[in-house]
Amino acid sequence: MKLSRGSHNNGSAITSPAQTGTPPGIGSSIDMDYIQTLAMTQGEDGAKAVENYHQAMFLHEHGLELERFKQEEHIHKDRLLHLEQQLEGTRNRLSEVERLEPIENDGELDDQPTTPWNIWDRVMFALGALGILSMVVFGIMNISFNLLESGIVTFMEHPIRAYFWAALLPVGALAVKVGWDLLENDRSRANYVWATLGIGILSLLVWIGAYALVYPSLSKTTEEQIGSLTVFDSGATAASDTTVTGVKTLDMINVIAQAISEICLSAVLGIYLTMIYQRHRPVRLAINPTFFQFDQERASLEKTIATERMSLANAQGQLNHLENKLKVITAYAKALFEKEAIRREENDHQKHLTLSRIENELRSHLHELDNPTSNNGTSTNIESTTQLNPPTR
Repeated sequence: MKLSRGSHNNGSAITSPAQTGTPPGIGSSIDMDYIQTLAMTQGEDGAKAVENYHQAMFLHEHGLELERFKQEEHIHKDRLLHLEQQLEGTRNRLSEVERLEPIENDGELDDQPTTPWNIWDRVMFALGALGILSMVVFGIMNISFNLLESGIVTFMEHPIRAYFWAALLPVGALAVKVGWDLLENDRSRANYVWATLGIGILSLLVWIGAYALVYPSLSKTTEEQIGSLTVFDSGATAASDTTVTGVKTLDMINVIAQAISEICLSAVLGIYLTMIYQRHRPVRLAINPTFFQFDQERASLEKTIATERMSLANAQGQLNHLENKLKVITAYAKALFEKEAIRREENDHQKHLTLSRIENELRSHLHELDNPTSNNGTSTNIESTTQLNPPTR
């Protein structure tokens, strides 16, 4: 609302609110013409009318906005109360649930403490790991070198294929170990381990015997080697010791026994390392899924409550701003009215005093006219008095 600024026709200029240190944003809401009119017509009785008028004028301009912020405050308070009740219930349920719970190991809860590591188990664990590594490395090297020296074209042109071929041994050992892991009861696992160990040891013995038969000349001297040479054809004897593909049977047994022994013994060592670790492994706890769901709900509610509180604070801040602005406007308008009323009362009193003084001087002048001897002096006094105190319009 635009401020009406001006001066009344009584000869005294009214100072506008902008010139008297009006608070920012208040001057445009003050109607000085209305205040001056009421001060001239109603006097002190118009203070309440000025207050009601400016309040109505403010509500006419900001009433819709003020009511909207009130409703937003009620809505946010209700939602905040409902969310806080939900959060309290979630926290109560969360306090009744354990955050961590033991997992199942072989069908039983893994909540029993394990024995600490000792020197013997540490040494055996290290030796078992070293044994597995040795069999894997030397097994791959042995098979790959045999393939490279076999004269097969594909291995000679691409040596990496020989190493990939030989890598089947550790993969087979791992597969045997996985088979033990899949068994559920202890008796089946024990039978599995003993069977694997028996096959591995038997294959090892066969490999040792075959190795001793294939290489008996390792213990002979050079003279004995030369003496054993003959010029007669031994093809018939050699043919009976080979397979249909021309491979010596003893060499084939040697390779098969070596591969089976490496696979089974590596798997047994891996199983043994697993058994040692299970005796000393830490107790494993997992997050309770029920606790996890409640905790997620709690975090979501806290985030929603924080957002709702910010919205409530904004609505309350806007509402307080408008309400305080209304109080300032009405109080300031009332103060201007009282100031205007006091100023008019002082002007009226000054006029009354001036008129009373003029009336007394005129009476004195008329009284002196009855005395002719003092006409000249009295006229002079009247003129000087009139010049000193001109009548106020």
